[in-house]
Amino acid sequence: MSDLSRDKKMNHECKSSTNNCSCENRPHPPHVSIGKIITKVPVVLAELTLQITKDTFIKFPEPVLEIKDIKKRVKLTQCRLLLPTNKLFVKGMVRKNIQYASPSKEIDPNTSTTVASDLHSLTVDIPFDCVTEIKDFLTKPVLPKINNRNEFDFFVSKPLPKGFPEKDELQTSDLSQFHQESAQFYNELPFCELISSKIIEWDEATDRIPLPESSPIGEGFFTTLEEKMVLDLTLKVLQNQQIRVSSTTNDDDWFHDDCDCCDCDCDCDCD
Repeated sequence: MSDLSRDKKMNHECKSSTNNCSCENRPHPPHVSIGKIITKVPVVLAELTLQITKDTFIKFPEPVLEIKDIKKRVKLTQCRLLLPTNKLFVKGMVRKNIQYASPSKEIDPNTSTTVASDLHSLTVDIPFDCVTEIKDFLTKPVLPKINNRNEFDFFVSKPLPKGFPEKDELQTSDLSQFHQESAQFYNELPFCELISSKIIEWDEATDRIPLPESSPIGEGFFTTLEEKMVLDLTLKVLQNQQIRVSSTTNDDDWFHDDCDCCDCDCDCDCD
């Protein structure tokens, strides 16, 4: 490759930089439709706080010296407003990560003043479910339309077989044909959003016994924990509905700075 070709190739190589450069921006006025507009948006049907109580037992896979920390997270798996009733079905679980110390003779045997332990963690899901009644709606839900199905027949006239008077005839519907009218409606299903959760709990060992052999006063271990929990869930129940909104202006001046017309005596920078 000649020196000239090598120089051209080097000049055309892209070089990337890790330095971020700043760039300017300016507002862009959106186009707004004018008049009375019908739109489809989520509408808040109700906002309520549920209180759920749980009493459960947690079994540990090994002896527990003490609980160091418990981290909790609420997971909502179902929140369904059963229309046309006002019953709200709620289901979920509380994920608990329990960090605890477990006595370990492998690290160092117990003495009258010391206990050696390992740090472990156990993650469990505490399920909950409840059914509550929404007594006051902020906005009435749009009730589902009921599917319907109707059958209809056509009149037919046929001659009668022998044994009937000649002037008589069979008047009925045609059994060889089937006619039906059906309608199916695709209704908007209400849904929920989880706003906040609050948990108050009381954890207590139910089978705690003293450590065997030599150990400090008051030290012991357990494998079963009873948990009493009060869970407060704040939910928002919504449904997509059509509403009418009014738009009166599409004026772009509201995007302009007040300094564009400095006829007042105010101090402003008009660069």
